[in-house]
Amino acid sequence: MRLRLDLAYDGTGFSGWAAQPGRRTVEGTLAEALATVLRAPEPVRLTVAGRTDAGVHARGQVAHADVDDAAFRALPGRSDRSPEAAAVTRLRGVLPDDVVVRRVGVAPPGFDARFSALRRRYRYRILDDPAAADPLRRHDTVTLRGPLDVAAMDAAARRLLGLHDFAAFCRRREGASTVRTLLVYEWSRDRDGVLVGSVVADAFCHSMVRALVGAVVPVGEGRTPTAWPTEVLRAGVRDPRVTVMPAHGLSLEEVLYPPDDELAARAEQARAVRSAPAPTEFG
Repeated sequence: MRLRLDLAYDGTGFSGWAAQPGRRTVEGTLAEALATVLRAPEPVRLTVAGRTDAGVHARGQVAHADVDDAAFRALPGRSDRSPEAAAVTRLRGVLPDDVVVRRVGVAPPGFDARFSALRRRYRYRILDDPAAADPLRRHDTVTLRGPLDVAAMDAAARRLLGLHDFAAFCRRREGASTVRTLLVYEWSRDRDGVLVGSVVADAFCHSMVRALVGAVVPVGEGRTPTAWPTEVLRAGVRDPRVTVMPAHGLSLEEVLYPPDDELAARAEQARAVRSAPAPTEFG
């Protein structure tokens, strides 16, 4: 039986999502918790929508796990709760405070937490006035020393939208494509003075969001022109002037999926290798 799990976590105390020997990770913690409540002989294998790096947070993470049907159905015990409700309650009893499973449900046919996703939405928070820093938000907000021009950052960000090869903003992995469709990239300033970047794409490659943020911060500082991030994108190679921003300012906010009857087709489409348009098609 395949289960869908909707969860949130504070990434401060984790070495990222992916399980690593000798390190505390979200995947390892959740896999052990599932094994405990399902009385499985070993940690349950998980597939996640977005593999977050060390220190990155999530409010809208999604994962799936294939579990024993009978063990799942037995979770309510003598209570009249559904197995789904019982799973949430039992997981809350064994998980640490920095991980919360909000919902557990039987996944519809064809569901894959990673490949069925249509898009992921991330948020990045920057404070450019150290005197206004909120100590209670120190784990999810990056503080910079100088003022930033949010309008210039927003203009530079919007020029990167579309289907492109984002190799210049990704840490390369052997055999992995860096072609992505950037659907939304915009910056605004909240009432509390914090700059908030919203980034939405069909998928992201390793370190892509934090590099995209690092590309527009120099624009906000007035050190580079609005067109500079687009020039970096066109060059297709990592530019040493692009700083990969600190992890703790980043949070995975939402993962969106198509209707149930389109899940399998979306997963097949997402697995296909894509190619980027010619450089002349950039906006």
